[in-house]
Amino acid sequence: MNLRIPGPTPCPEDVLAAGAAQMMNHRGPEFAQILRRVTDGLNWVFGSPTDVLSFTTSGTGGLEVAVVNTLSPGDRVLSVSIGSFGDRLKSIARTYGADVVGYATEWGEAADATVIAKMLDDDPSIKAVLVTHNETSTGVTNPLEVIAKEVRKRDRLIIVDAVSSMSSIPCPVERWDLDVVVSGSQKGWMVPPGLAFVYMSERAWAANAEAKMPRFYFDAAKTRESLAKLQNPWTPAMSIYYSMDKAFELLRAEGLEGIFTRHEDVAAYTRERVKSLGLKLVPVNEQFASNTVTAAWWPEGIDAKAMSKRAREEFGVVLGGGQGKLEGKIFRIGHLGWFQKSDIAEALDVVERLLTEAKATA
Repeated sequence: MNLRIPGPTPCPEDVLAAGAAQMMNHRGPEFAQILRRVTDGLNWVFGSPTDVLSFTTSGTGGLEVAVVNTLSPGDRVLSVSIGSFGDRLKSIARTYGADVVGYATEWGEAADATVIAKMLDDDPSIKAVLVTHNETSTGVTNPLEVIAKEVRKRDRLIIVDAVSSMSSIPCPVERWDLDVVVSGSQKGWMVPPGLAFVYMSERAWAANAEAKMPRFYFDAAKTRESLAKLQNPWTPAMSIYYSMDKAFELLRAEGLEGIFTRHEDVAAYTRERVKSLGLKLVPVNEQFASNTVTAAWWPEGIDAKAMSKRAREEFGVVLGGGQGKLEGKIFRIGHLGWFQKSDIAEALDVVERLLTEAKATA
């Protein structure tokens, strides 16, 4: 099966095999060594001067960690949403009692840093900005470095959903002066779902000391205290740590620049191939098109569900569909983590064949 959704992503066989190892004492020295190696690997990829925390949860759980550990009920926050996952982060903050101000673009557009700057200038009570780096629902990557500069100029916290960007495209947390950054094992890390990773700056830890949103399992301070002893506060997803340990061997062998270049090259190929089929990309400005997932509009009159079903059942290619308001209108091809150009070419060959057949019978 050629799984081409933007997460969970395919995993190398040796990563899966590592995850099948026998259990060990999660408070013992053997697992402590694994936790240390995995944390060192996270620090390397995040570009973090301090230890990145890991939680047994999904990427969404990681976003909840980010919100509840830095904010209090009633805090005014600016939610920057360019798609489905930006809306999700806004919903998490609102659920825990934040006073959310929204800035939403049309789906397919990137956020405008000048708009964010003006909103912050107009409302000094805004404490934090919530932003998605890479929006997989639309295939758009926000200009995060530029956005972060505007936020930092105004001394507000910036909380980033980097679930589908970290480890696939550049997102150096210290160099870009980010405050809270979240990722998840099931994306570019080439590992099954089960772990979320959370970076917190010194500013974020200062906010944590004042934050009043309720938390227990997702208490970042408890997690940091446990990590100092090379433990988790609760029973961790040990098999996923085993897989992460192996995955870092592969990531380090390729190197960050090699990883980023591979994603950039295959993304460019994918977009050009999609356009050669006469299809329109969802990103309005290709400058902001994602290097981890390509989203394209189905032609008018095409039965999207039927096309995806045929791709899966007849050709073994699993395409990502549209989410929310884009359901039934677009398809998405994930190219993040463990993949080769040939995997993407095969998927696009199938799309081309199905479109050709659909035109012939129209």
